[in-house]
Formats: sequence, C-alpha cells, structure tokens
Amino acid sequence: MKSSVRFAVSVSCLILVALWLLVRHFADLLDQYSGGSYLIDSFYARFHSGSPGLRKDTTHIHDVEVGDKIIVMAKLEEEDTDWVRDELPDWQRAVYIVNPSQATLNDPNALTVPTNKGHESMAYLSYIIDNYHTLPRTIAFLHAHRGGFLQAWHVDAPLHDNVIAMRTLRIDYVQHSGYVNLRCNWNPGCKKAHRINRHVTDEVWAEVFSGTSTPPRNQSSSSLSSQISSTTVGEGGGGGGGGGGGGAGDDTNRPLLQTMDKPTEVAAACCAQFAMSREQVLKRPVEDYVHFRNWVISTEKNDASSGRVMEFLWHIIFGMDAVFCPDEQVCYCAVFGRCK
Repeated sequence: MKSSVRFAVSVSCLILVALWLLVRHFADLLDQYSGGSYLIDSFYARFHSGSPGLRKDTTHIHDVEVGDKIIVMAKLEEEDTDWVRDELPDWQRAVYIVNPSQATLNDPNALTVPTNKGHESMAYLSYIIDNYHTLPRTIAFLHAHRGGFLQAWHVDAPLHDNVIAMRTLRIDYVQHSGYVNLRCNWNPGCKKAHRINRHVTDEVWAEVFSGTSTPPRNQSSSSLSSQISSTTVGEGGGGGGGGGGGGAGDDTNRPLLQTMDKPTEVAAACCAQFAMSREQVLKRPVEDYVHFRNWVISTEKNDASSGRVMEFLWHIIFGMDAVFCPDEQVCYCAVFGRCK
C-alpha cells in the first residue's frame, strides 16, 4: 500500500473516531438536558396551549387557600423569585437571601443565612434549624430560577419549569415516601460511571456524619425502584414497607450502618431539588442539622465544592440508601403522575 493511501486511511480513521466520540458526547448532553422532550414540549406549549401538563394557569386567583406546605430556596439579592408568589400561591414561601445588602440585613422580615457558602445548602439547613419545631407537613427545596433550557436544565418537568413541577408534584406520594428527589433522570448522578463519587471521600464522609445521632444507611443497591413498583401508585399510606417513606424509617427491613465506613457507591440524580415530609425531617434531632451546617461553614472546601458534597448527601441525610436511583419511568409516575 502506498504511503499516501496509508496516510489517507489513517486520517479517515481518526476522523471517524473523533466523529463517534462527538456523537456520543452530543447524545449524552441531549439525554442530560432532555433536549428532545424540551423541543416537543415547546411546540405544544406554543401551538397547543390546551395540552395537558403544559396548560398555563391564567386565573391568578389571589385568595387561594395556602396549604400546609412550603417552598424553601436560596437566592441572590438580584434574582427574581416573584414567580413563586405569583404562580404557586397555594404554597408558603421561605426565600433566603444569601448575599444580603445592608438594607436587607436591616429588614426584620428578610430571611438571610449565616454565611454565603455551600450553595443552596446553607439556606436549606438554616430553614430546618430555625423552624424545626414548627415545620409544615410538606417541604419542597428548590432553586431560585423558575425555568429555561440552559439555566434550569436540571428541572425534571416539561419545559424545565419548576412551576409545572410543583403543580404536578404528588403530595400524597411525598408523604407516603418521606423523601423524593425532584429529578428522575439518571443523568447525571445515577449512571454507573457516576457512582464512584469523587466529591464524597472517606474523609468528607467521616467529617459530615461523625457525631450525628442517626447513622446513614449502608446500602449500595437501588432498591427503591422495586419498592415503588410493589406499591400501588396513588395509595397515600398503603403498601406496607414499600415506597421509600415506609422503608426509610423502618429499621426492621434494612439494617443501619453501625460504623462510619463510606459505602463504595454514593449516587442520586442531581441537582439538590427535593421534597419531603415533616416526619422525615424529624427523624433526626435538630443538633444533627446544626452539625451539618457547621461542617459547611468550617470546611476548607469552597462554596462550590462544599455545596457539591451536600448535593450528593441529601438523600442519605434524610434516610435513603447510599445509591438512591429509582427507575426513571416509575419515578415520573409516582412523583409527578406522568405515567405511560
């Protein structure tokens, strides 16, 4: 074979390999961002406004009864979170400003945090600590941005819209399960390649959980899928030991970790948006939450790194398995009522 032909074949092979890697990366991004679903939902929202699940609430009834449920979020002072008040009037609100101006600090009604660190975790933990004895029945922890393909890609609802997510959230299932991740998509966080978590090291694990009263569960199996499947979706308290809530608090079914050894795998769908029942929060004493917040404040890790650690530990803190990855379609059906 002539050298020119060999060169051409080699270049062609390199191009094909590069294209294959590019296609794989693009496909992964499409999956992570739910690109196909977003385009379809955008089309229906634009041309079929009556489509179920995408219908906009134009009534804006301001005298709606506020439920025994609250949305907790962290926001920058410059961020607009009026969408919670305007679009979800049946929810109470606890919006913490993490970078308060002096005027905000002087406002007795403003909610602020001890320090701007750990991303949303400082606000989440501060809310629990400050309201431990007066918690509402259901608590949803959300990010400040409502939606958007790039900004809110992690919001696992049509159009990546947190308003749609909250309107379709099945409160009865939250109560039954105790804790639900508001993202069902396994990418990122739950895929096999993501389960050896580089953020949650042995040292971090020991620092976060040492001295707390309730040891985390040492489970590296995604058992919730089978638990949800064995429970009739929609039966608020039924199913015995099924569905994460009964399982999360039932020590007869799954043994508690008796040492501070970190599980080999730690995984959950990203990205620190979840809902839970009051009873699930109260399974830990308030001192534990103070301990977790003190870790965020005192760790040498910066804002982003400490926040990322907490992102991958929320499900464990609240009693779920170390690998908390329910089947995607089962999760969509149980959590949001999006059943195929």
